Amino acid sequence: MSDTTHDGAIAMTAPPSPDEGLTSAQLAAKYGLSVSGARPGLVEYIRQLWGRRHFILAFSSAKLTAQYSQAKLGQLWQVATPLLNAAVYYMIFGLILNSGRGMDKAVFIPFLVTGVFVFTFTQTSVMAGVRAISGNLGLVRALHFPRAALPISFALQQLQQLMFSMIVLFVIAASFGSYPSLSWLLIVPALAMQFVFNIGLALIMARLGSKTPDLAQLMPFIMRTWMYASGVMFSISVMLEGKPEWISHVLMYNPAAIYMDLIRFALIDGYGASNLPPHVWMAGALWAVLLGIAGFVYFWKAEERYGRG
Repeated sequence: MSDTTHDGAIAMTAPPSPDEGLTSAQLAAKYGLSVSGARPGLVEYIRQLWGRRHFILAFSSAKLTAQYSQAKLGQLWQVATPLLNAAVYYMIFGLILNSGRGMDKAVFIPFLVTGVFVFTFTQTSVMAGVRAISGNLGLVRALHFPRAALPISFALQQLQQLMFSMIVLFVIAASFGSYPSLSWLLIVPALAMQFVFNIGLALIMARLGSKTPDLAQLMPFIMRTWMYASGVMFSISVMLEGKPEWISHVLMYNPAAIYMDLIRFALIDGYGASNLPPHVWMAGALWAVLLGIAGFVYFWKAEERYGRG
């Protein structure tokens, strides 16, 4: 097309664009464009996450190896740290405060060590989850992958670390008269439920921690309170004897106490079913399913916002 100007020259004008008047959404649909970093559907997200399973395993193993790489004792600290914690708690709560009253020493020591090891599994998973996104922003911004891979890999790292601790726990249990038996096989489903629960909780904390870095400073106080309320160093039913029954039920049905008691029941001969609340296996499974699904969906909902801003 052309127009004649006032001085007789001919000016060429561009033809109208075929895209003129189209909205951004219409243009994207016309040319097959999609938003960069957009959140995929839930099923597609799970498929992508499964496709990164080798990365999750390798990343967790590398983190575990690097965790104590600067220490002279190296990987021995994976076992020494919770074991030293158990020794300190035994000195304070077992010898000074006599929190093991009602239990034979051969039961109380494995009871205490089991509680420390199992609760540490949840505690470290939560603490690692808080920093899963905020502490790995370089990786999040540089590569495209399902962000849930990070908190899941950190929870898997803590599970691998617990496996080393369990060897020591088995030795301690056997040393105090709880020898290997078929009941020890119950440890597997109990740990599986706790692992799913930990993943869900780590995913929730990862989303919260991605926008609120100060949460990492607050969490040690919350976890310490949770530990004291979960019967790590004492029997809840014995310590709350004479108190309103509902208080005991609330504490005994909290997930940390449930998973500790299930493993104690499986491992320690003198810790019988009378120490467990009714329907404890069902309660443990419900906590795992509830937190596992809720945590995953909650984290997925903010997938496109991680690493931005």
